[in-house]
Amino acid sequence: MLIVHVDVHVKPEFIDAFIAATLENARNSALEPGIARFDVIQDHADPAHFVLVEVYRTPDDPARHKETAHYAAWRDTVAEMMASPRTSVKYANLFPEDAGWG
Repeated sequence: MLIVHVDVHVKPEFIDAFIAATLENARNSALEPGIARFDVIQDHADPAHFVLVEVYRTPDDPARHKETAHYAAWRDTVAEMMASPRTSVKYANLFPEDAGWG
């Protein structure tokens, strides 16, 4: 498993539009065979701060995800909403064991 946390800061006036576009992307992403989980979380203290928690089955799956139409639509839709460039950190899974992701 490869787990990626994508840190996103959006312009405050775009919070609702960002949520709508991101939930649409997340719903479609969760259907991809290479994605075990795709979470969208919002910071309580800063509602314009989000983290996307993307759990991929193999190291090749992030590239496959970025080839999908729903990812391209999301990327293009939210580009102007960003307050700063997105950043990401990659993690290795420790628990639950990979087989526990279903």
